[in-house]
Amino acid sequence: MPIIEANDLTKVYRVSQKKKGLLAAVRGLYRREYKEVRAVDGVRFTIEPGEMVGFLGPNGAGKTTTLKMLSGLIYPTSGTARVLDFVPWERARAFRQQFSLVMGQKNQLWWDLPASDSFELHREIYSLDKTRFNQTVGELTEMFAVQGLTRQPVRELSLGERMKMELIAALLHQPQLLLLDEPTIGLDVVAQVTIQKCLKEYNAHRGVTVLLTSHNMRDVEALCTRVMVITHGKVIYDGPLAGITEQFGQSKLVRLQFMGETTPDGLDRFGEVTRREGPAAELKIERQRVAQAVADVLDHYTVVDLSVEDPPLDQVIARVFQEGHTNHELRSSTNS
Repeated sequence: MPIIEANDLTKVYRVSQKKKGLLAAVRGLYRREYKEVRAVDGVRFTIEPGEMVGFLGPNGAGKTTTLKMLSGLIYPTSGTARVLDFVPWERARAFRQQFSLVMGQKNQLWWDLPASDSFELHREIYSLDKTRFNQTVGELTEMFAVQGLTRQPVRELSLGERMKMELIAALLHQPQLLLLDEPTIGLDVVAQVTIQKCLKEYNAHRGVTVLLTSHNMRDVEALCTRVMVITHGKVIYDGPLAGITEQFGQSKLVRLQFMGETTPDGLDRFGEVTRREGPAAELKIERQRVAQAVADVLDHYTVVDLSVEDPPLDQVIARVFQEGHTNHELRSSTNS
């Protein structure tokens, strides 16, 4: 049975329109005009137990709204969903005890108190056995390497240390489902890698299912083998992480190392030259032309090293977002 099953999930907000000018503002006090904003538009997917799935999209694409509906924080306008075999917006106690939602820009810990005090509060909220609770706290603080920081006020912790404490608090009741919304936002590379490692280890040992939204492609590449891409409320891709590059990446990067101290002239006839540095060059070439272009380069120049790679994932994702935005604008202009 899937952990998450969403069918045509839709959320429409009715937003008031404020017009310019004093007279228009006065009229607006008596008769307001509204427009509908489709934050989520017919989203449909399933997630199986133990999966770690990346949920990607630009700002305003509908990622956080989807997570809020799946966690029962807001009601959908239409559509259905079952999470852990519950309807999430019915907010059954048994459902709330089996999942956690962590939002990178929201705090669940008391700011002026030590994290351990907030942990105790969570123990009372979830009615956790004291012995089991102490064992879980010990395991999690060791995993996240924060054993000596739990008695320190949260406001005195670094951003990375606070996020580790937030994750520990979210895992104290050993949820089956973990919804993560930008968990590494604002963190340095070291803190990001530590949190990625801990989440991967926890998933391997506990089998927790994870749905992760992030603008940091390092998070997605480190944790997820499957991704969903959403733009303007619609899921436009759902499949393996590697499949994004195959479906949306129209070019390859060819890195060349030439004999001598400089790159030769005339490389732009084979593809777009994106970098030159000493005897090294990088060409961006359309996928279907790569084999012929590489053969032509080898015929004309002495090459001492060569590699053909996919473009970085973040570049491919940025292109997907841009295409989604362009298609949305075209549809909007056609319908208007």
